[in-house]
Amino acid sequence: MTVNVLGTEYTVTVKKYKDDEAFERRSIDGYCDGYTKQIVVCDITTWPGWEHESPETAQKSQKETLRHEIVHAFFAESGLMDSAVIYDSAWSKNEEMVDWIAIQGPKLHAAWQSAGAL
Repeated sequence: MTVNVLGTEYTVTVKKYKDDEAFERRSIDGYCDGYTKQIVVCDITTWPGWEHESPETAQKSQKETLRHEIVHAFFAESGLMDSAVIYDSAWSKNEEMVDWIAIQGPKLHAAWQSAGAL
């Protein structure tokens, strides 16, 4: 699948935990590579410890991860990923902020839609 991010196509791939060493090495369940224009999300049901979660919980978690990585892609395509002054603590790489946007994004969209603001 692909997703259009500000005019740039990003390939979205879902991989099993064991099929991408980055999941274990970086202790992540997804990532956005702004250089190769790829978003990779772990099939969370293959993540160690998630085998017994309900399908609904797994699906919601995986969608939240996908939204999170798409936010990173928007930052990358906006020139905001590497333009911050300090790499280690740059605002554009703040995971809590990206999480907030990814988690609250559907609610923001619904509010904008109900207000006729889209």
